[in-house]
Amino acid sequence: MAAKVNRRAVLGLGLGTMAVAGAALATSGTAVAQQARPRQADVTTASAACDVIAEVYRAETAAAGGTWSSLVSVVDAAGTAVPSVQESIDEVVEAYSVNKIAVAVAVLDKIDRGLITLDQQVEVSAEIIANDGDGVFYLDRAYPSQVTVGHVLALLLTVSDNTAVRLSGLVCPAAELNEILVAKGYPQTQVSPVANPNRFFLGRTTPRETHDMLNALVAGTLLSAESTEFLLNCLRAPVAFTDGIRREMSSDERLRVATKAGWFNDGRNEAGVIFDLDGAPVLTFALFARGVRDEGNFGATHPAVQARSVMGRVFLDSVTPLTSPLENREIPDYRPRNGG
Repeated sequence: MAAKVNRRAVLGLGLGTMAVAGAALATSGTAVAQQARPRQADVTTASAACDVIAEVYRAETAAAGGTWSSLVSVVDAAGTAVPSVQESIDEVVEAYSVNKIAVAVAVLDKIDRGLITLDQQVEVSAEIIANDGDGVFYLDRAYPSQVTVGHVLALLLTVSDNTAVRLSGLVCPAAELNEILVAKGYPQTQVSPVANPNRFFLGRTTPRETHDMLNALVAGTLLSAESTEFLLNCLRAPVAFTDGIRREMSSDERLRVATKAGWFNDGRNEAGVIFDLDGAPVLTFALFARGVRDEGNFGATHPAVQARSVMGRVFLDSVTPLTSPLENREIPDYRPRNGG
């Protein structure tokens, strides 16, 4: 615990007097968005952070265009999640790869109940490869082969490998997966079954259910302690998505954000949790956008993704002066190696 206190003491120096760091972002952040950036000296409560977050959300979504369904909350001093952004929060939306969190939750639930194990092997056949040009399994061409369930989930949550979705279905078929999610209180967060019971499309959710699932995860009420740590470590890994919320952050700052993005057709989604300097969850976001121009662009220059990069910087800066009373989650270290 002493190390965490020192981290806050060191990183917190000057937070009460400095303006938000960084030059103007070369993104969709216009002068309006830059004006929305808080002076950290002015943000001392969850309510103040909520006001700033709502302002940058309004500015950035208006600039990006399209239709947004979102829920963002900040934890106050009493440990209550205070809504900052509430837009169509109960609308059923296409989740795309954000629902890979839900897939992982179902698989990890079976692990918690002793039905499968992280080191259990699954077969990677030529027929199961998703030929989408994405992911590790498609690229390595090392099949037929076998990998562990743990490897499957790590690739599912970090590089968003779509073959990992099919491999997950081998140990948790679609019907069972949906039943697990319903039993946990998420009836609208469901995958879409197909003729093959072990295959499914990633399906739908609502901003409220995704937001609440993430809050249950960090509260430790969704999964076992071991499975919670596994899932959060994957979502906070440096190799996880960095084009959106985490783009304008340092490596240390990125480790304070657990995130999962999803994209397909005209949809650009991202959901996750930001932690305070001691590792306690302080902000939860579920952002679902569709109908934004530049549909064929799945990179960092897409307007909705650019909007999220501006939001992410402001989200982080707004809650950095705050201390969440919720349980600390050890912030992982990033120690790059030069081979060897």
